[in-house]
Parts: sequence; structure tokens; C-alpha cells
Amino acid sequence: MLKKSYSKTGTACRVTFKYENEENAASAVLAGEFNGWSLYETPMKKLKDGSFSATLSLPAGQSYRFRYVLDGGVWVNDSDADGYAPNEYGEANSVLTI
Repeated sequence: MLKKSYSKTGTACRVTFKYENEENAASAVLAGEFNGWSLYETPMKKLKDGSFSATLSLPAGQSYRFRYVLDGGVWVNDSDADGYAPNEYGEANSVLTI
């Protein structure tokens, strides 16, 4: 799930990424174009209901490819992403448009 909140000037957007975690993973990381696809820079917080959440402020007027990485190696998409784009591994990345 993606929740977007734009700044008053509209130049930035605070985005909350939430992954429901049907796989019951122990950990999750948010990886995407906004953090160089890092597996360490944006760890997600595990919530009481078992889902994961992370919030970032990003420049508006752009699209970003991203995925969630569960337990250090299982790459999954956001079912509520704004779109999907093929990647070089024969899969698709989630797309966030703000």
C-alpha cells in the first residue's frame, strides 16, 4: 500500500510504503531507485499486525521503481503500486508516481 502526502508547495511528497506480509517474513527492506537499490539503507519497521512500514520524503514530479526485499533475499512487489515496469531479471518492479 502506498500513502502519499504532498508538501504545501507540492515539490515534495511524504510516501508511506506498507507491505502486508502474507509470507510472514521476519524482516523487510525497501529497495528502489531512490536509494540505489540498497538492501541496507531503508529497513522497514515490523508493525504489531505483522505488516511492514517505511516512510520517505521524495521529490515530486517523478516516478520511482522499487521492490520490497523480505528476509534478505525474496524480492516482491507492492500489489497497490501505481504501475509496473519490466526489469533486467525478467521480472517486474513496482512503480511509484508522485
